[in-house]
Amino acid sequence: MSAPTAPAEAAPMSRRQTLEALSGLLLVLFVAMLSSTVVSTALPKIIGALNGSQTQYTWVVTATLLTATATTPIWGKLADLFSKKLLIQAAIVVFLVGSVAAGFAQSAGQLIAARAFQGIGVGGLQALVQVAIAAMIPPRERGRYNGYLGGVMALATVGGPLLGGLIVDTSWLGWRWCFFVGVPVAIIALFLLQITLNLPTVRRQNVKIDYLGATLIAAGVSVLLIWISFVDDSFAWLSWQTGAMVGGSVLLLALAVLVESRAAEPVVPLHIVRERTTALAILGSLAVGMAMFGGAVFLGQYFQIGRGYSPTEAGLLTIPMMAGVLISSIVAGRMITNSGKIKPYIVFGSIVLVAGFALLGTIDHETSLVIVGVAMFVVGVGVGMTMQNLVLAVQNTVALKDIGAASASVAFFRSLGGTIGVSVLGAVLARRVTDRITHDLAAAGIPTTGGGGSTLNLDALPEPVRQIVRAAYGDATGHIFLISAAIAVVGVVAALLLRPVTLRSSLDLPDPGRSVAVGADAVDGAPAFDGVGADPAGREEHARR
Repeated sequence: MSAPTAPAEAAPMSRRQTLEALSGLLLVLFVAMLSSTVVSTALPKIIGALNGSQTQYTWVVTATLLTATATTPIWGKLADLFSKKLLIQAAIVVFLVGSVAAGFAQSAGQLIAARAFQGIGVGGLQALVQVAIAAMIPPRERGRYNGYLGGVMALATVGGPLLGGLIVDTSWLGWRWCFFVGVPVAIIALFLLQITLNLPTVRRQNVKIDYLGATLIAAGVSVLLIWISFVDDSFAWLSWQTGAMVGGSVLLLALAVLVESRAAEPVVPLHIVRERTTALAILGSLAVGMAMFGGAVFLGQYFQIGRGYSPTEAGLLTIPMMAGVLISSIVAGRMITNSGKIKPYIVFGSIVLVAGFALLGTIDHETSLVIVGVAMFVVGVGVGMTMQNLVLAVQNTVALKDIGAASASVAFFRSLGGTIGVSVLGAVLARRVTDRITHDLAAAGIPTTGGGGSTLNLDALPEPVRQIVRAAYGDATGHIFLISAAIAVVGVVAALLLRPVTLRSSLDLPDPGRSVAVGADAVDGAPAFDGVGADPAGREEHARR
């Protein structure tokens, strides 16, 4: 393969140019996050209106995460080969089509299918926005801009549930506008990026895209996640279906590793994944994703079904979590930029995340909202200090030409963790709710046949049954947060094992052909570059020094 024909070092963007480009990128990120958060508080009513079940409730979320997870590394690798700007715009178009299809869905099955297609665009956006920012801003300065990312996350996550609640509570709008509302914003972002985002494209001749590896990764992950969603519900843990699906997934992923190890342009470069910082960041992101997505998805359900609040009220009640994300991401980002140190903030944030979920694990259908709010704020602080900084730690270790694959790898495993978390915790919640409803109905002398545990349309249930269902959901939610806390402990271990480094102040690793003296990019007192950066093992040895 021919070498890239881009200039050796792109001219740095001015602060004004950076902020202009960021405006479009952050709007894109806002739209992607809004697509999930606007549904969170509205989903109980949406599934109720479509006469869906608890399994379908989980799958509306899981479908988007599944396709986003499977396609994230593909988008990331394409960003290393083609125009990042064009790819972001393509992802927006896919997202738009999926949003419109979801808005016109006539059944829960159609909604799940539309959300799955929408997830392909979301996978591109969550990977490519990080890649574009990394191509504009050096790691040392990126901490300051992480505050903007945190602000967008907080706005989308607070505003989304509020907007979703208002939409479903407004008779002349209806739940379908939860999916239509993001369309005009995405169109504005599409044109804004056309004007403001100007990134150099590294053009390569004879580019070979690893279609086989991409297909094997997507298929292997999809089969695994489908098994997680249906096991213990449609079939037993020890069954021929489990053997076929788990065995098939392992075989597909093993073949994917073999193909990736031999491909000229692998979708997931194994030499990057094997580096210590990347491997630990991936492990931490996997745990954070499982805990964060798996736990937070069910908060809207807890407030509405378990506590009886309206969608709008449920959205307002999630504000403490997003306040924690906003405050911690801004404060930590500024401190990281000033010091260049990143490990202490990741370690502290991962510990705080465990503490927050442990506190949420104590809630039931009668817990004081003050306690619930404090617990959510603590969880938000943990998320704000870990999620973006784990990506930043990886981006600091790789060359600019590999930034897409590296960033997408972390986003891929975080999304994978989130999908597994939603599926597993959703299955646990459904089982505990069913058992509790069956027990309480029997204790109350109410016939259990068609007792109402299979539907989320509470308005169709008699008052005594409705109260039993509410209590079952409220009490079962605390249990899944305890599981989230246990999962998040893995993130603490990964954070503690990270090597302490100082973030570099350059966009790219120095040219291996040049000899660079000790300077501003020195890492913990080591030379900024000593010729070992040409291969991954050398870069890892450099990081150790």
